[in-house]
Amino acid sequence: MPIRYELGEDHVAVITIDRPEARNALDLYHFRDLANAWRTFRDDTGAWVAIITGVERNFMSGADLKTYIPQITNLQKEISKGELTEVDGCQLRDGTDAVLRSLRIYKPIIAAVNGPCVAGGMEMLGGVDIRIATPNASFGVMEPKRGLFAGGGTTARLPRQLAFPAAMEFLLTAEAFPAERALALGLLNEMVAEEELMTTARRWAARITANAPLAVQATKESVLRGMAVDLKEAFQIENELAGRIFSSEDAKEGPAAFAEKRPPVWTGR
Repeated sequence: MPIRYELGEDHVAVITIDRPEARNALDLYHFRDLANAWRTFRDDTGAWVAIITGVERNFMSGADLKTYIPQITNLQKEISKGELTEVDGCQLRDGTDAVLRSLRIYKPIIAAVNGPCVAGGMEMLGGVDIRIATPNASFGVMEPKRGLFAGGGTTARLPRQLAFPAAMEFLLTAEAFPAERALALGLLNEMVAEEELMTTARRWAARITANAPLAVQATKESVLRGMAVDLKEAFQIENELAGRIFSSEDAKEGPAAFAEKRPPVWTGR
């Protein structure tokens, strides 16, 4: 399958985009499958962290314009008739869900970027928490170069995630940046050799899964929800989530394990 979802015993799900013949550009059906993979991860209680990557030095280059535009146009026509909400399992929201714009996932996500990350790839990257790349990876918001607009979240998220001059350098030049420059601008956490990419991503995942999953998810939820409101409401969100976590079984297990000088055994409850 071009979009693979694999969950290991370590609670780490690996989502792989496998469409090298199109440089991992996605048509309507692959956007559907990627969106479904994210929904599976969101709803799978055994999955605590996800790693998203691609095959054969490809990460994600957005929509396959040759096929996607006529496909999405036809889908819109069919749904506008009012008789259907989806066609062949495809919904209008699949594209924005696939790039993590309209889909809220409070579990940590790691990107292992091994090739071009442009257009929809950059939009999806904005919804990812930890970003690791190889030297051959590249990054760009290139829609303006083609007279298009990056409407999948990039113009809203990038200025919130990077220093303003760095974000505008990406957005206004519409150029492809090498991984080294993206690291310097703060887009990435780490750059590693190609053969170390997945090992490094899994090492990051292990660092996260060593912590209580509910506490980790609540922390991410607090950050995302808090960034969308003023400070007073952000504090209220913190209080709400703190109450939820302190009443969990894991909140009892953590201090007990510390007192007994043993590793905690998290249940996610």
